[in-house]
Amino acid sequence: MTEDTEIPDTLAAVFDYIEANRDDHLRRVIDYVKHPSISAHDIGIREVAAMLVEHLSGLGFEAEAVPTSGHPMVLGHRCEAPGKPTVLLYGHYDVQPPDPLEAWITPPFEPTIRDGRIYARGIGDNKGQHFAQLLALEAHLKVTGTLPCNVIFLLEGEEEIGSPRIAEFVGAHADRLKADLVVTADGPLHPSGRPIVTFGVRGMAGFELVVKTGRTDAHSGNHGGTMPNALWTLVHLLGTMKDAEGRITIEGLHDPVRPPTNAERAAADSLPVDVPAYLESMGLGRLDAPADRPFHDRLMFHPTLTINGIHGGYGGPGTKTVLPAEAIAKCDIRLVPDMTPEQAVACVRAHVEKHAPEGEVEVVMSGSGMLPSRTSLDNRFASAIVDAVRTARGVEPYLYPSIGGSLPDYAFTKTLGLPAFVTPYANADEANHAPNENLEISLFHDGIRTGAALLDRLGRMSI
Repeated sequence: MTEDTEIPDTLAAVFDYIEANRDDHLRRVIDYVKHPSISAHDIGIREVAAMLVEHLSGLGFEAEAVPTSGHPMVLGHRCEAPGKPTVLLYGHYDVQPPDPLEAWITPPFEPTIRDGRIYARGIGDNKGQHFAQLLALEAHLKVTGTLPCNVIFLLEGEEEIGSPRIAEFVGAHADRLKADLVVTADGPLHPSGRPIVTFGVRGMAGFELVVKTGRTDAHSGNHGGTMPNALWTLVHLLGTMKDAEGRITIEGLHDPVRPPTNAERAAADSLPVDVPAYLESMGLGRLDAPADRPFHDRLMFHPTLTINGIHGGYGGPGTKTVLPAEAIAKCDIRLVPDMTPEQAVACVRAHVEKHAPEGEVEVVMSGSGMLPSRTSLDNRFASAIVDAVRTARGVEPYLYPSIGGSLPDYAFTKTLGLPAFVTPYANADEANHAPNENLEISLFHDGIRTGAALLDRLGRMSI
């Protein structure tokens, strides 16, 4: 629905500048995503970090690439508005590997425009989105010579490998990250194209279950019936973790789960969803069990247990009558407040000890651990962010108490005690993490407008 929102004169002038420079902004974001920055392979990371430092410095920020034990964090400050809020704009400059290359219509690091979209690795996740934030800063500076509020820009180089050092970095540099709120431009809009404001993310605990029943694989005839089969042991163990109705049965796992507030309940219930269209788009015959669980509740308010893969025995061509002595299941649990990775894995360990006494069973953390995060819908900055999105886009955004995926928001909400919000700019079918990743050009320009409106709206508040 279109809203009649009065646009302040200064912001109107900024919007005019953004409109007049559409072609230049498009050219520059295309040039930016040409540069690979693949964190998993350590390709181009430092080169792109240096580009960002140069860009921020050119906008009058005190900027540097701060070393970590892994990839550097790009950190910039421009805080020249006494009494005004300080917003920490977070994003990540690393991208996923482009594999499989043969599935790309055009090369992943040779950005191509087709049918009103830019196709390139990282254009949606997350380079195009945080570059829109940078251009919003630039637009204010070009029009007024200053920023309406104080800004800290933090761009991470390891988000696509699980943000293993973000919490440590935020804790160690808390004095340099003193802000009033955190805003991330990442992720997709609602499938209808309507903008959203997100107040939370699920966390994650990744682990492996390792079953060993013998010293080595054996002949399935000579030892079948006497030697326990590691794969069967693992399958039966997994079967005790989720019942036929789809409910997770790991003892104690749900104990810390915080139920949604009345406001969160109402927000989730008001979100539209076309389940048949979703099923068709995914090639599904049904939703996952439990069948009676509302669609958005599944993504916001409940943990999940996912078997990512099972490995063991022989899987090659032909037949090999082997009796496996070892089997491994890679798994993850998506966490909701107030669960923790440590609590979840402790429950898994206790469950394994109880239900799989046969053979040697280990729970091995895979290094994937991220706390969930959720900011109150009643937070004092929420109305400002919603108003900014409405002003820039001309429609009322949907409010998401949480999304199903994971971002390192906990580093800000838990360590710094700050409210954290996500304002996505990308199309729902951006194909991030997949071949032919893309971003609608119109949404890129809308993102610049949204970032500009956010700065303006925060500048009208006092701290």
